Amino acid sequence: MDILTPDLVPAVIANGATTRVEVDVPRRFKVGDQIIVRNLNPTGHTRLPRYLRGKRGVVESDHGVFIFPDTHAHHQGQKPQPVYGVRFSMVELWGDGASPKDCCIVDVFDDYMDPA
Repeated sequence: MDILTPDLVPAVIANGATTRVEVDVPRRFKVGDQIIVRNLNPTGHTRLPRYLRGKRGVVESDHGVFIFPDTHAHHQGQKPQPVYGVRFSMVELWGDGASPKDCCIVDVFDDYMDPA
C-alpha cells in the first residue's frame, strides 16, 4: 500500500485495504512456540500494546506477512514481517485477580517477540 493521502481516504473506506504483502520472509516462530513480548518503549509510533510488554504467551496462529507499521509510519521502509496470533492467559496479563480459566489472543508482529 502506498502512503495514504487525503484524496485516497474515500476509496479506502469504501473498498477496504490491507497491509498484507506477498513476500517470502523466514518465520522465527511456529504454532505452539512460547514467546515473551519485548518491553519496548519507543518515542515514536508503535502498535505494541503496553499491557503486553514483558508478558509471556503461546503462538496460536501465523497470519502471514504484513508491512510493519512502526517503520512505515516514520517513512523508514515497509520492513515486511510475520504477524502471529498469540494466546495470553488473563492471569499473565492482569495478575492473580483475573480468571485463571480465561485467555485472549492478540495479533503480534515478529519484531515485538523473543523466544521464551
